[in-house]
Formats: sequence, C-alpha cells, structure tokens
Amino acid sequence: MVEDANSGFRGFTLAHNVENENQVVKLLEKAKKAGATIIKSAQKTEWGGFSGYFADLDGHLWEIAYNPFFWPGPKDN
Repeated sequence: MVEDANSGFRGFTLAHNVENENQVVKLLEKAKKAGATIIKSAQKTEWGGFSGYFADLDGHLWEIAYNPFFWPGPKDN
C-alpha cells in the first residue's frame, strides 16, 4: 500500500502480477531505467505477497506484485 500524501496517488493504481519475487525486483529496475520513478521499493507485504510501486512518465502509479495465492495466467512456451 502507498500512502495518499505526497505519493502521486491519483485515486487508482494500475497493477501487474508476476510469478515470483525476483520478477518484481527486475520489473521495477527495468521501469526505473526507462525513466519511471520508484515510489516504494520491492518488499514483503502485510498480506503475504511481495510488491513495489513506480510512477510512469505520465505520473500514473503502477504496482508490480507477486501474490503467492494468485495464479497470474498461463506461462508462455
């Protein structure tokens, strides 16, 4: 969760779920290299997952999350 005050929160967050914690870290690094601003570094969550937040170049807030209780979809072959 990101606090409302001074976080860039605009009332909604876009989310991208991944298959493991390492992918969260890698996607946040990739976003930063592309010019995004890291709002909250990757870390364990209170609900048992792992996530971090960044603001894209338009200022939209994104959550990159690993949820061990959620299947993100089929793997590419």
